[in-house]
Amino acid sequence: MSGASTGMGAATARELARRGFHVLAGVRRPADGDALRADGIEPVILDITEPGHVEALVERITSDPDARPLRALVNNAGVSVYAPVEAYPLEEWRGLFEVNLFGHVAMIQALLPTLIAGGGRIVNISSVGGKGAMPTYGPYAATKFALEAVSDALRRELSRHGVQVVVVEPGAVRSQMADRGATATSAFAAQMRPDLQRRYGDLITAALAQTSAHIGRGLSADAAGSIIADAATIRRPRTRYTVGRDASMLVALTRVLPDRLLDRVIAAGLRPHLPVHATTPTAVGSA
Repeated sequence: MSGASTGMGAATARELARRGFHVLAGVRRPADGDALRADGIEPVILDITEPGHVEALVERITSDPDARPLRALVNNAGVSVYAPVEAYPLEEWRGLFEVNLFGHVAMIQALLPTLIAGGGRIVNISSVGGKGAMPTYGPYAATKFALEAVSDALRRELSRHGVQVVVVEPGAVRSQMADRGATATSAFAAQMRPDLQRRYGDLITAALAQTSAHIGRGLSADAAGSIIADAATIRRPRTRYTVGRDASMLVALTRVLPDRLLDRVIAAGLRPHLPVHATTPTAVGSA
């Protein structure tokens, strides 16, 4: 697992260990590893944007004479932030893609020979944002749309080599990642230029309030971890799993509604969360 320090990642690691698997659990800090370490869970320091960390993980897997075949690579490391397309600096876009997309590609490229040799599986943790881009989700959703595309291509490329590729699309999940995303968004919004504050400040406030409301009703990290563990281990997995009722609903709507009607549905859902002095921005309800 590429990101198991907290939340869904830690819950998935514990569930896989409970099912009898030995989990190499990627963590960013030794303290996170100490908190996670247990029977069946071996924390490894891993930053998927650092080539040396990825190489060390490959060496750990391939040099162990007692190692069992690599059953699955779970690509779940990630960061979230909600920011308008215009306002998010290009260097921040690039940093987001480094973690949420390119790091996963690096892990896949590094471990594919081992996965092919053992008939393993790749589980990419996308998001409901990989199917529908809400207002202020542009940068984050872009990384997840890209991961969905990579997963589709990879599944078709590897089908004759015995490696399955599964995508998991969580919606609202009560986890530390959600809290960190809200904190990062608030910090970002506070330092926007005054003209961008006027243009997008109310929209960001509404998006944060809506997200908080959804997360309050969302699945627990343990429930999400159980679904991810299923995706990694059951004999015949589906190509995609949604996590949570909100994810299932939005994915279904993106399949059946015309774009402009979907725009109006999304705008209507956001409107109750807008500050009372604000009017719904035109851009929210138009394509």
